[in-house]
Amino acid sequence: MSITTMSLTALSAALQAGKISSREIVQACISRIQAVEGSIGAYITTCEEAALQTADRSDARRAAGECAGPLDGIPVAVKNNICIRDVRTTCASRMLADFVPPYSATAWERLEQAGCILLGKTNMDEFAMGSATEHSVFHPTRNPHDLTCVPGGSSGGSAAAVAAGEAPCALGSDTGGSVRQPAAFCGVVGMRPTYGTVSRHGLVAFASSLDTIGPLTRTVADNALLLDAITGHDLKDGTSIRRPGGSAQRALGMGVSGLRIGLPKEMLAQGVADDVRIAVLQSAQRLEAQGARITEVSLPSLRHALPAYYIISSAEASSNLARYDGVRYGHRAAEYADLEELYLKSRSEGFGPEVKRRILLGTYALSAGYYDAYYQKALQVRTLIKRDFEGIFNQVDALLSPAAPTAAWRLGEKRTDPMEAYLSDMHSVPASLAGIPALSVPCGRNEAGLPLGVQLMGPHFSEATLYRIGAAIEGGEG
Repeated sequence: MSITTMSLTALSAALQAGKISSREIVQACISRIQAVEGSIGAYITTCEEAALQTADRSDARRAAGECAGPLDGIPVAVKNNICIRDVRTTCASRMLADFVPPYSATAWERLEQAGCILLGKTNMDEFAMGSATEHSVFHPTRNPHDLTCVPGGSSGGSAAAVAAGEAPCALGSDTGGSVRQPAAFCGVVGMRPTYGTVSRHGLVAFASSLDTIGPLTRTVADNALLLDAITGHDLKDGTSIRRPGGSAQRALGMGVSGLRIGLPKEMLAQGVADDVRIAVLQSAQRLEAQGARITEVSLPSLRHALPAYYIISSAEASSNLARYDGVRYGHRAAEYADLEELYLKSRSEGFGPEVKRRILLGTYALSAGYYDAYYQKALQVRTLIKRDFEGIFNQVDALLSPAAPTAAWRLGEKRTDPMEAYLSDMHSVPASLAGIPALSVPCGRNEAGLPLGVQLMGPHFSEATLYRIGAAIEGGEG
């Protein structure tokens, strides 16, 4: 087996057994990046020389008996909206094209303390606004399984890097599905953890009440290992919470016998491709064959989730992105007559079309005379969705649904119709609005050979249970 196709846990075991060195792993990833990056475009910035130097330090620690843990010496790719000190962090936008943070995000600091090595910063939709990784000022990213297709978004670069063997694991961010949908499109595992369990400190804000950092990996076990490393309370993040219950890895291998798993009928209705629906039902059958109890459930408020999400997220984006004014940091127009023209030109030149669209939508929803009709109503819908989930989790332990309504689409196919692209988030935004954990797990391929993914959702802090079910789906593949 090639180093670049090995799982994170297999690489960790090989390192601990002395069968391989960290330098060999990093060099294999660098060679793979050099071989395929020209056709995939998963990265914006690579850190090859620094990665090799860090790998040498890891190997020296291990030789001296001072290994930092199971992740020591493991290379990681990181999404371009997660700050890393002295490494360019652009959010795939002209607005931050040359921004070099003076500090690191807490999630990366925790991986660094665990001995992880930065391979580079991955491509994304600008400011995490998009579902295809086509809305990047640098270049689009292509799906490693079919270069004519999108990898999903906005964490498409991270998902593609893992799927293509350019990194064994990656960090992404998930606002309305930006880890789970690209995971499904690229055939990898992606977790959106319970809101507040992973610090947002150092994550460039899109929609603060929805943004979450999450891991993308090749296997469920890898994902649990990486999530455990970045989880924990952080005083630098006012929304950070103390997570009860210990390790996300603790339930792996326990099986699903006796677990109650619901199939929300609203998530298998109109708009879902036949191959996706069949894949979800087959996954349910596999779980049932392993002892789980499958039942159909209803979440009637979900039909309102998508419009509520786009109102809330756009309103928060309008507020968060107001700071990019050409004065303090970010892109600044070269010529302007007065302060108003400075604002106008800097923001017009710095933001791309999709970001402008959402800022305008959010500003409108927050404006006098429309706040109550749109933003306030969306918040009320969010409360209804939370209550629906709370009620259903009194009946079942987890929910099984599509991660996305279709497989990956062709590059450019939905660029002229943003509403079509927004509809691709219909299965992922409900969990985001409720703040609950959700896991995307590969579940086969369609007739065109493109990966399909199922989504598992559970109550707050149920990541271990979701990994338990995900491992059963993963083990039942084939």
